Amino acid sequence: MEKNVLEAKAISKFFHDPKTVQVLTDVTFDLKAGEFTSIIGKSGCGKSTLLYILSTMDTDYEGELYIDGEFLGDKTEAHLAHVRNAKIGFVFQFHYLLNEFNVLQNVMMPGLKLGELTAAEIEHNAYEKLKVLGIQDEALKKANQISGGQKQRVAIARALINDPSIIMADEPTGNLDHKNSEIVFEIFKELAEEYKQSLLVVTHDTDFANRTHRIIELLDGRVIRQ
Repeated sequence: MEKNVLEAKAISKFFHDPKTVQVLTDVTFDLKAGEFTSIIGKSGCGKSTLLYILSTMDTDYEGELYIDGEFLGDKTEAHLAHVRNAKIGFVFQFHYLLNEFNVLQNVMMPGLKLGELTAAEIEHNAYEKLKVLGIQDEALKKANQISGGQKQRVAIARALINDPSIIMADEPTGNLDHKNSEIVFEIFKELAEEYKQSLLVVTHDTDFANRTHRIIELLDGRVIRQ
């Protein structure tokens, strides 16, 4: 049986401005190693709010969160920042690459921040990630010299650099055309099935979601399908 890389237990979230509104109610699920899971639901149902909590960036919630079996509810911000960098890779709708650096340097950044390997080792690993994603030939180009689809692949390589337990993605194909959306889906599928990478993807793209291993559907802040 594959181990759980993430467990959410009875996660609830309230906003208090100006009046109290409950946006998540008793969200409970787990994610196993190598599982490619999508989170769907109408705009405003709580998808991005949930991802923000699961990624440890929002700590103002009720319930319990575990990543790799570690309870994260009582940890300092410094510890959570380390967990984010070491255990979670992030892919967003916009790639957030730094144009003053080349592709290889952009991929290396989370590894340099984590500081567990030498710069030479991180550079080697970054190049290997680019090879997996088929864009090693772009390694020395500046980030603003490559296409939108290539930028998103660089962002995925960057998310992989520290060999995270889980990739969390928020609308990763939302800014891409159909062809590049398909490329991103196939990359994610390969990461899950060949490399046992766990992926949790918030998406509005029902075609994308329907081809993932599992769908978690939210309605008004509650899980109605998983």
